[in-house]
Amino acid sequence: MQGDAGEVAVQVGAKAGKQWRRGRPVPREPAEREDHVASGLPAVEVSRSLRRADLKGVGEVRKDVRELMRRRCRAEAVETAELLATELVTNALVHTECGAEVTVRLAGGRLRVEVGDGAAGRPRAYAAADGDGTHGRGLALVEALAAAWGVETGGGAGKVVWFELADVA
Repeated sequence: MQGDAGEVAVQVGAKAGKQWRRGRPVPREPAEREDHVASGLPAVEVSRSLRRADLKGVGEVRKDVRELMRRRCRAEAVETAELLATELVTNALVHTECGAEVTVRLAGGRLRVEVGDGAAGRPRAYAAADGDGTHGRGLALVEALAAAWGVETGGGAGKVVWFELADVA
């Protein structure tokens, strides 16, 4: 399927990671669905939910991105997508009081990752100082490695931070 022009999507919902039953968290696997879009090519969708501060969910999102892209994209593109998705999801979970909604779409050799949260404030790039280690470089990595990126604020609460990678197939 590498190089298909079909659309593939992974969606990670906002309140998730685990479902609560009788006081204990029950792990939830991503839901998978395959449909056919108007062109007749398959569209795959995986959903996962992340709760506020559920940093274990960051690794699950990385795994979802890797599995989605593995047979369809170049290895370098997969590594870059994992890194940038990790940065945006971590920012949403650490710097807001909300969960995160992540959507990953692969169509026509272009990948778009969107990370939404319920916080209205726009992310600010951090000017790292010597001795900061790797802290605060997420948006700088996104800016350096993505073909395009931005922030969308809509009529509702929250924002969506997104990036695109071109020619990933």
